[in-house]
Amino acid sequence: METVAIKRKNIDLPVETLQRLSLMAVASGKSLKAYIEQILINKANNINIEVNENPSPSSDKWFSNYENLEEVERGIFMVEEGKTKVYSIDHLKDLLGE
Repeated sequence: METVAIKRKNIDLPVETLQRLSLMAVASGKSLKAYIEQILINKANNINIEVNENPSPSSDKWFSNYENLEEVERGIFMVEEGKTKVYSIDHLKDLLGE
């Protein structure tokens, strides 16, 4: 038989919530504590956690391209090494003849 580690946590719930949960616990033949534990365990076991490797909050497909991510990492490295030059918008406009 597998031993499951248990950790105690105190939780604070509104009185009205506790009253409703107490009624539901009685209806299912359980103590309030056992009922709440069952709900939380079932909920946690049904959570589907997905890890999105795409760093873009909008899941922009550009970031799904490995070569693009390598280019970003190279750029970050160059900035950290001081191997970059900063241009102002005005300077870029001058270079473009605008």
